[in-house]
Amino acid sequence: MDLGRDFPLATSPVRRPVPGDRLAALDLGTNNCRLLVVELTEDGFEVVDSFARIVRLGEGLSRSDRLGEAAMARTLAALKVCAKIIARHRCVTVRCVATEACRRAANGADFIRRVRRVTGLELELVSHAEEARLAMLGCLPVADPRADHLLVIDIGGGSTDLLWLDRSLPPGEDEPGTAFSLPLGVVTLAEMFGREIDAAGYARMVEMVHERLLGAGAPAARPAVREGARIEMLGTSGTVTTLAALSIGLRRYDRRKVDGLRLPFAAIRRISEELRALDNAARAAHPCIGQGRADLVVAGCAILDAVHRVWPVDALRVADRGLREGILARLMGLTLKDALRAAAA
Repeated sequence: MDLGRDFPLATSPVRRPVPGDRLAALDLGTNNCRLLVVELTEDGFEVVDSFARIVRLGEGLSRSDRLGEAAMARTLAALKVCAKIIARHRCVTVRCVATEACRRAANGADFIRRVRRVTGLELELVSHAEEARLAMLGCLPVADPRADHLLVIDIGGGSTDLLWLDRSLPPGEDEPGTAFSLPLGVVTLAEMFGREIDAAGYARMVEMVHERLLGAGAPAARPAVREGARIEMLGTSGTVTTLAALSIGLRRYDRRKVDGLRLPFAAIRRISEELRALDNAARAAHPCIGQGRADLVVAGCAILDAVHRVWPVDALRVADRGLREGILARLMGLTLKDALRAAAA
């Protein structure tokens, strides 16, 4: 059934949204499928529904360069649920974004067409730079307004996207910030190094990511920072929120206690070591990790470790928000330049 016949499930807005309208943002990544439905208010929006499922769309992609049939079937099942939620709430504007798995796969375009045919959802394939800017736009509300420089790190399943932003510069005509990306995420690293990582394997993993960062021009992306300038690193990913939950001893994940938390890197190193000392089953048993992330969280720690080598800040600001919230902000007509101007006012 093509749900798009009855409801506007595609990317293009029907009209500029107004208070009372319901909007939907869908993020289909290498590991997760996430949907957020909100209702606009006079001063923002309220969440009315959400959905998240680990689908592992990119499973085996690093070996075959193709999306597997089982992975596509899992993802289609999740997207059918998302389409029903969007239809039930009669969302007037919808944006559905696909990222690294569909970007990289030889059959990614075919899968996007299949999704449209089966579910009515029209997936938009965004660039790495657009993904990083949307993530920054979504994270900006938790950023320290006193920070002179911001770095957002979005650790995905198939890639890691970063955006460096100098807030001391007035917004120009171009898109703000310097974006760069690595074709390495938690799924790709876990598939390369295996589910159980010893100390030597972890060190090799960190070194590989660090070398790729240098090769991608990460140091050059950061202009000279004046003495005394304040740099804040913002992390948005399952890895970051999981580490934050573990750092404050949560037995059950609670977004309200994690979103906006300042997490020292000393704590990140300690928790990373504790996680590496556990086997996959023991990690899966923790309710803040679970089976879906048990074999991925160590790879996420390695990515954070490598990024910290390039940007040795004291702490990481945790954002349990990001791409979906950035998509919603854009649907509401807000750009990253707008948000930066408003924050500076």
